[in-house]
Amino acid sequence: MSRARRTDIRRPRLIAAVVSLLVVTALSVSDTAAAAAPPASSAPSTTSVSGAASVVASLGIAGTTWTVDGRTGKLRISADSTVADPDLSRIRQATGRFPGAATVERLDGRLRTLVSGGDGIHASAWRCSAGVNVRGGSTYYFVTAGHCTEAMPTWYTSSALTTEIGPTTGTSFPGDDFGVVRYANPAVPHPGTIGTVDVTGTATAYVGQSVCRRGATTGVRCGTVTALNATVNYGDGSTVSGLIRTNICAEPGDSGGPLYAGDKVLGILSGGSGNCATGGTTYYQPIQEALNAYGLSVY
Repeated sequence: MSRARRTDIRRPRLIAAVVSLLVVTALSVSDTAAAAAPPASSAPSTTSVSGAASVVASLGIAGTTWTVDGRTGKLRISADSTVADPDLSRIRQATGRFPGAATVERLDGRLRTLVSGGDGIHASAWRCSAGVNVRGGSTYYFVTAGHCTEAMPTWYTSSALTTEIGPTTGTSFPGDDFGVVRYANPAVPHPGTIGTVDVTGTATAYVGQSVCRRGATTGVRCGTVTALNATVNYGDGSTVSGLIRTNICAEPGDSGGPLYAGDKVLGILSGGSGNCATGGTTYYQPIQEALNAYGLSVY
């Protein structure tokens, strides 16, 4: 009787085991390598970002602005059209001491405080926009930009300078950018509104927030908050820090106008670059700092 041919079932099992072992080993090596190598997009250290910000500030180049990008953690440095290429190279060289800590970009147009002649609140040399009406006890004021109230003692309702609103009672600029004017003429109304919006309080801005601003030149324009705690060097020693940055446009005469979300005031327009024909970037003094400085509140 012939013997049936025996199939060796151990060999396929052995091959499968070897393959499985190789796969597990390869995965382990891959995982170890991945754990050892830091992600390419990791955020820079706080110390390196702070160092980069310090060297940019020390350069004192007018037409520059910088803030920490909330998405990448890097210092985002912007230079307007007045910054010459050699100065741009100086910025890159200085921040190069902190690899991966900063990015440098060009802004459209020129960074400037947005003061001009026309409608709004008027002084003898220029006009701005009233920010928001406030009060301290039974006395009423409005907050505007400090670069507007600086050296401007009296404000009027029109360029003819015939109807007086009242005197400047406080200014903080540069460093900050807010000023306070007292309503001294009872004939000038001072409702607690921004246009048709009834103001109910103040709030702190956050990145990505939908916001609007209102100004005497360009009216109501809306957009989003793109950064916080920005610093802007306007030139002539005028550097302002702690500003809210947005992608909303503005033009001369809009300075001092309010930034708001719903019925809450967030800030006062300090300056920006670009225009409302091609687009722009604007910066705002947080409102609560101004109110705290003089013991005032919105109503």
